[in-house]
Amino acid sequence: MKIVGLIAEYNPFHNGHTYHIQKAKEITGADYAVVIMSGDYVQRGTPAIMPKRLRADMALHCGAAAVFELPVCYATGSAELFAFGAVSFLEQLGIVDTLCFGSECSDLKKLQTLANILLDEPDIYRSRLKACLKQGTPFPAARQNALASCLHSTEDAALLTHPNNILGIEYLKALRRLHSRIVPCTIQRKGAPYHQQTLHASHSSASAIRTLLTSACPDVSCTGKEAPLPSGKTICRNTAGPALSFGPVSGKAKTPPFSFEILRQKLNGQVPAYCMKQLQAYYNVAYPVTEDDFSLLLKYRLLQIPPSQFSSYADVSEELANRIVRQSDQFLRYAQFCNLLKTKEITRARISRSLLHILLDIKKDALEDFLKNGPHFYAHLLGFRKDSAHILPAIAKKSRLPLLTKQRQRDALSPIGQTMLLHDTFASNLYASVVTDKFHTAFENEFRQAVQKI
Repeated sequence: MKIVGLIAEYNPFHNGHTYHIQKAKEITGADYAVVIMSGDYVQRGTPAIMPKRLRADMALHCGAAAVFELPVCYATGSAELFAFGAVSFLEQLGIVDTLCFGSECSDLKKLQTLANILLDEPDIYRSRLKACLKQGTPFPAARQNALASCLHSTEDAALLTHPNNILGIEYLKALRRLHSRIVPCTIQRKGAPYHQQTLHASHSSASAIRTLLTSACPDVSCTGKEAPLPSGKTICRNTAGPALSFGPVSGKAKTPPFSFEILRQKLNGQVPAYCMKQLQAYYNVAYPVTEDDFSLLLKYRLLQIPPSQFSSYADVSEELANRIVRQSDQFLRYAQFCNLLKTKEITRARISRSLLHILLDIKKDALEDFLKNGPHFYAHLLGFRKDSAHILPAIAKKSRLPLLTKQRQRDALSPIGQTMLLHDTFASNLYASVVTDKFHTAFENEFRQAVQKI
């Protein structure tokens, strides 16, 4: 049995992801693809556009054998931390033979060369990087400049201007740091560039699809109409109803309060047929969720925390902490505050991650403890395919991580494992609370969520 590991966010799931799953199995000869996926929050420092179980459900129906959740402290980290968290999980899972990732470059040898330089940091690289930073050059540009001085090639150094190349290089660094037996491979990213906001003919970026889904979302208010639930039951927006979970919809879907037809026409050919069905079923029922939906929660946290403690949170430097304090009276919305705090030296993504860490109470010392003693303490299974279920006993036999399928299993974890799970559970419940409030659906605690089986 050969297993290929995939690292993903599926925010949201689209044709490019299906291509990645299929191509990864094809070029590695793998029997199954196992996915480690960000939960309800993603690496750019925002909530995912839709709940993790809905995204996992789409992945399982489109070729993934099993989907595991990446702990929130890694899912919301820098590219380096995100990659290390994900790769170390696949390593500790014990059954993964290869790691396949998409990249704009698709040349593994070139990416490996860059990864080695960044990991070894030769003298010429360090001196050039230090000089650039001293001149006030933003870190990404300074790093690229320093690489060019090592490679004597601005073209190869420019590979770091592409986000999938950056993550790919971080995956390779993580594999080497871990002395992993997992063999890496890469495939060419297909279709639109990562950040492109307009739809491509067939392979649009997740950014473009998110933009479409969020910009088209009307103000949610009670219409008295019924919205579909996975069980085939319905819930009226102005009444209490059964708890919302995220499995397949059975029976004929009811017409949601907002017609999805316009979005269907624009998304036609962009997402797999099953995903289109789920997108329609849960539109304005469980998604779209944006960072501004967390504005009041973030404002509460900023008011609650003593100014001297902001720098104790992950990714929050003393400089950024001071800016947060100085600008806090100008807070209007989550996104607006991120833009207000942005400087030449601090990227917007870094600021967004920092604020999210403050919101989710992810502190530097806790993260250091996780990395020092783990970095993982359990494998939280979100879902699996029944025709691939025999990989689970293999994980139980070979993995160094206990397979977590029910929250009540947390009592068997080590104290630090329970602490990590507590962070993950809080983050998920906070997200679910926002969904509940925004779409007037019933709340279901993370503690009661079951593993999806399709």
